[in-house]
Amino acid sequence: MGAAALRALPWALLLLGPLLAGQGLQANPMLASEPSRGHPGPLPGAEIGGFTPAPPASAQEIHPLNKHPANGSGEGHAKPRKAFPVLDIDYDHVRKPFEISLWILLACLMKLGFHVIPSVSSIVPESCLLIVVGLLVGGLIKGVGESPPILNSDIFFLFLLPPIILDAGYFLPLRQFTENLGTILIFAVVGTLWNAFFLGGLMYAVCQLGGPSLNHIGLLANLLFGSIISAVDPVAVLAVFEEIHINELLHILVFGESLLNDAVTVVLYHLFEEFATFEQVTIIDILLGFLSFFVVSLGGVFVGVIYGVITAFTSRFTSHIRVIEPLFVFLYSYMAYLSAEIFHLSGIMALIASGVVMRPYVEANISHKSHTTIKYFLKMWSSVSETLIFIFLGVSTVAGHHYWNWTFVISTLLFCLIARVLGVLVLTWFINKFRIVKLTPKDQFIIAYGGLRGAIAFSLCYLLDYTHFDMRDMFLTAIITVIFFTVFVQGMTIRPLVDLLAVKKKQETKRSINEEIHTQFLDHLLTGIEDICGHYGHHHWKDKLNRFNKKYVKKCLIAGERSKEPQLIAFYHKMEMKQAIELVESGGIGKIPSAVSTVSIQNINPKTLPVERILPALSKDKEEEIRKILRNNLQKTRQRLRSYNRHTLVADPYEEAWNQMLLRRQKARQLEQKMNNYLTVPAHKLDSPTMSRARIGSDPLAYEPKADSENLPIITIDPASPQSPESVDLMNEEPKGCSGLPPSPEEDEEGLVMRVKEPSSPGTDDVFTPGTGDSPSNQRMLRCLSDPGPRPEPEEGEPFIPKGQ
Repeated sequence: MGAAALRALPWALLLLGPLLAGQGLQANPMLASEPSRGHPGPLPGAEIGGFTPAPPASAQEIHPLNKHPANGSGEGHAKPRKAFPVLDIDYDHVRKPFEISLWILLACLMKLGFHVIPSVSSIVPESCLLIVVGLLVGGLIKGVGESPPILNSDIFFLFLLPPIILDAGYFLPLRQFTENLGTILIFAVVGTLWNAFFLGGLMYAVCQLGGPSLNHIGLLANLLFGSIISAVDPVAVLAVFEEIHINELLHILVFGESLLNDAVTVVLYHLFEEFATFEQVTIIDILLGFLSFFVVSLGGVFVGVIYGVITAFTSRFTSHIRVIEPLFVFLYSYMAYLSAEIFHLSGIMALIASGVVMRPYVEANISHKSHTTIKYFLKMWSSVSETLIFIFLGVSTVAGHHYWNWTFVISTLLFCLIARVLGVLVLTWFINKFRIVKLTPKDQFIIAYGGLRGAIAFSLCYLLDYTHFDMRDMFLTAIITVIFFTVFVQGMTIRPLVDLLAVKKKQETKRSINEEIHTQFLDHLLTGIEDICGHYGHHHWKDKLNRFNKKYVKKCLIAGERSKEPQLIAFYHKMEMKQAIELVESGGIGKIPSAVSTVSIQNINPKTLPVERILPALSKDKEEEIRKILRNNLQKTRQRLRSYNRHTLVADPYEEAWNQMLLRRQKARQLEQKMNNYLTVPAHKLDSPTMSRARIGSDPLAYEPKADSENLPIITIDPASPQSPESVDLMNEEPKGCSGLPPSPEEDEEGLVMRVKEPSSPGTDDVFTPGTGDSPSNQRMLRCLSDPGPRPEPEEGEPFIPKGQ
């Protein structure tokens, strides 16, 4: 130990020398340089341990504070003595973060003031107010002699746009988006191409006819300008459509178009920018540009899917470190965007794909607190970015260089509106041929009117190089004019137009277990119908994807038993947690005293014991085997079925006869029930058949057939049971009260003629065999018999059955 201490002493003195000199103590300055002079070789014992120490440095290299003498008495480097040695003003040291914080604070205060004053928010959209604030701030900065900041394209695309797109992609309504994906793609791809080429061609014609100030603008420059201004901006659409609360269909159509047209815009922008540097554009260049659209769009989606799967797999192992769970979501999403931008792929498509892919698996792995953090941080970040974008649009309008040309600017605005309207009308006419839910004229008007432009067009135009596009200032002026017109005029008037046209608005409804059950039931039902008919449609492929997801993907990306949890149970747990949080936030739990123990709370809401199963519980292996047997057999049964339609079904020849028999039996039973309800028949005159039957039963000799009895109504009585109502066969009798005419005296005097009912032939059914009693007149008579009318009061002294007539 003593030898080691002696060997370390020169190094300690070397380090302490500058410190002692700084404190004004008498230290020998030769100690620092003496080892290097006296020991040109390695120090004794330095090779112990297998390494040779580096030569010692001087005192100036060891301690950087000794660049100047401590007392400030160095020659030529004297500093003025300050009254307070510590306090000083150094704004340049914190200028950038301080100004960034001021801009964010200004954005938050403007957003707060907008929502505090309801009279302003009900008339003017938030985006319009923020642009006005930017104009005022830019004018104020320019008025004091400073140069206002301009919205830099790199800052916009790398820092301000990704939070807005990630928030939209992560919380995208996936069911509505997939059900309308075909319509969205047609609007996004075909509609954007139509707008770009239509607008570029017409603007080229305007430049050729607009005089010497516009003749030098070629076709490629106009096509590039058309591709920049034709795309619908997602930031502007989100800012306006979320305030008017339009219905889900229109919102997802316009917003989905604004998200997916990024691939078309990126391809056209870079394509025409490259073509501007070529001396000659060949057919091969055009074909490669067409193929680059698929590379840019599908490549962006592929990059987003890869990062989404990596995020989900990483979240599987974060159960012990819950604090960093939200950070993985933000970092991997941002890396997906940057990786796509490296290869000039669609960064917006990459962000949307990563958010859609990662969300179901990440939410199954992370805690509820992490989910809340992700939700509110994304909302806060996207809201601040959106506010800064609109404020900087106003500031950049004041600070930028502009070149105003009335012909070019007015033509651009007019042709933008015409191209949008024509594109929506033609594409909707084509789309409605394949849609079940048609797009009405009101929907078409809102889609055409909601095509807003925003900061993406401004930033793309700002990226143009003056070397190849010397008309950039004029393009920028025209783009700002179109942005202001769409945001101010269309954005401010779309709400009263929605109310005037009575367009269906979004209904804020909470999802329930009942709705989820019926939604899954309808999905399975439609999948089965498509399977039986042999039509592989949307529901068929969706069912295949769900089966693959449950069988393979969930087991790899979701940790624990959550991977085997049914969708309905997972949704129930999510709803239960949401209701509990809402109850806590509303103060419902606060009504329970804090001193109440857990046992007393369980006594307030006692849990019902689970009912024991009657059948013995099966093991999981046995249940899986039973499911496999049923699944295989059902699959074979469905494969044996032939596809059919309603035109090839064979009619049953006995179906109509059986229907007639059932109707006759039903009529007979109804008649029997009605006559049983009137077994006690009221007394009536001689024109009552029921009273006549009673008189005949009491004294049959008093009523004998008369000579002229061919035209009289006939009542046939079954001798076997003369008292039963069902044995009466009413053939040609029409009661004297049901025909609408009063009875004649001759008919009263002639009386009734009785005939015995003939027995039915063997092998026939007296109920189902049609007879003479099925005529319409007899049916009316039966209805009269079923309602005998009011009971008359009998007169005093009148006999019940008179002997002679």
